[in-house]
Amino acid sequence: MIKKTILITGWVWYIGSHAVVAFYEAGYEIVIVDNLVNSSTDALSNIEKIIWIKPIFHEVDLRDRDWLEKLFKTYDFHGVIHFAGLKAVWESCEKPILYYDNNINGSIVLFDIMDKYEVKNIIFSSSATVYSIKNESPLDEQGELDSINPYGYTKLITEYMLRGLAENKWFNVILLRYFNPIWAHKSGYIWEKPDGIPNNLLPYILDVASMKRKSVWIFGNDYDTIDGTGVRDYIHVVDLVDWHLKAYELIIKEELWISNGFCEVFNLGTGKWTSVLEMIKMSENAIERPIPYEILSRRKWDIATCYCNPAKAKKVLGWEAKLSVKEGIKDSWKFCGIYK
Repeated sequence: MIKKTILITGWVWYIGSHAVVAFYEAGYEIVIVDNLVNSSTDALSNIEKIIWIKPIFHEVDLRDRDWLEKLFKTYDFHGVIHFAGLKAVWESCEKPILYYDNNINGSIVLFDIMDKYEVKNIIFSSSATVYSIKNESPLDEQGELDSINPYGYTKLITEYMLRGLAENKWFNVILLRYFNPIWAHKSGYIWEKPDGIPNNLLPYILDVASMKRKSVWIFGNDYDTIDGTGVRDYIHVVDLVDWHLKAYELIIKEELWISNGFCEVFNLGTGKWTSVLEMIKMSENAIERPIPYEILSRRKWDIATCYCNPAKAKKVLGWEAKLSVKEGIKDSWKFCGIYK
C-alpha cells in the first residue's frame, strides 16, 4: 500500500512537531513548511530523536506562490494539515494588518494552489476565538460566531473561505476549534518554545520557574470565577494531535463516498476548566518551589470563562481527552530539567 503524503504547514516547534510525530507513526509520509517567524529548525533534530528519521522540511512562506507551487509539483500530496499563521491575540490587536496579510493571504495562496493541483483534503487549525462572547460556556459547535480581536477574525474568515470551497470546489474540510493546547511530548524533546515573550500561560510559568523571568503576570483577579482569575479549557497537545489523526481518518472515509465535498467542525477541548491561579498552584506542587506572580489590570480582549462541550468530537470521531492537567504539567517540566 502506497503511503499517503501529508503537507503540514507551520508551527515547527509546537503543534506542528507533535503532528509530524503522530502522523509519521500512523504510517503517513510528511512534508513540513514554515517561514520560521516564531520558531526555528532546532525542533527537526528533536523530532528525529523520536521517529528516527529527519523530517522533510522546506522554509517557505505561504504567500510565496512560486515556491509553494514548486512543492506541489514535487510531491503528490493527499491532503494538508494547515497550522501556519501568527497567533498572538495581543499582537494582532497592535498589528491587525500584519495578521490579515499573513494569516488570510497565506491561506488564500495555499487554497488556490491546492485547487489547481486537485489536493482537496484539508484540516484547518481554528480556534475558540471564533465564538461570540455572547455565548455561555460550555461552548458547542452551534454557538454564535464572532470575535473581539483580529486574530480571531483571521480564523473566522478562513473558516468561511473553506466552507465556500467545500460547497463550490468540492473540498473535504474539517475545522478543528482549539481551546487551550499546552504541555509537551512525553519524550521531553518537543514542546512549546516561542521566540521572545511567551503568549500562552504555561510557557510563561515555565520561564518564571526556570528564573528566566521574575514573575507571572495575571491580567485581572476580579472576574466572576472561582478565584477571580480567568478560567480556560486546557488540553494536552498529545491528545490534540490524536484528534487530528481521527479527523483525517474521517476525511479518508468520507471521500470514498462523498464526491461533492463536505465541511465538518469540531471543538477540541476537555470540557473542564482551570483558572490561572490553579495552574500556578499545580505548577508549584510539581516543582516544589514557589512561583511568584503579579496582579495587573484586565486586558480588553480577555474574557472570564471559556471552555467547551466536546461531545460532538467524542460521538463522531470516537475520541476524548485522556491526559489531565496535572499529567500535562509534569510532561512540560521534563525538558527544562526542573521537574522532580
